[in-house]
Amino acid sequence: QVQLVESGGGLVQPGGSLRLSCAASGMTFRLYIMGWYRQAPGKQRELVASITGGGVTNYADSVKGRFTISRDNAKSTVYLQVNSPKPDDTADYYCSASLGSMTYWGQGTQVTVSS
Repeated sequence: QVQLVESGGGLVQPGGSLRLSCAASGMTFRLYIMGWYRQAPGKQRELVASITGGGVTNYADSVKGRFTISRDNAKSTVYLQVNSPKPDDTADYYCSASLGSMTYWGQGTQVTVSS
């Protein structure tokens, strides 16, 4: 079955950087649109960025110019490079894989932006 395993979260200082990874298995990775979502306490889950199998990307306005999504189809892995994070970026970050009407989710990784 499809499995998505996120890693790379943790505590980061404002203005710092970190990279989130999501390793996928049980799927033909290149066919799926991969995404990163986040959910802060008391807020709804929101799309951060997505990338198609061919590399077309889409970003939330709040992260444009600071976050970069990428994928390695050979490794079945999607990444989220987080640069210049702000305290408002603190949230649980979730990896998603979508194909048609199906969407799969990872278990999430916590990112805390604080000095």
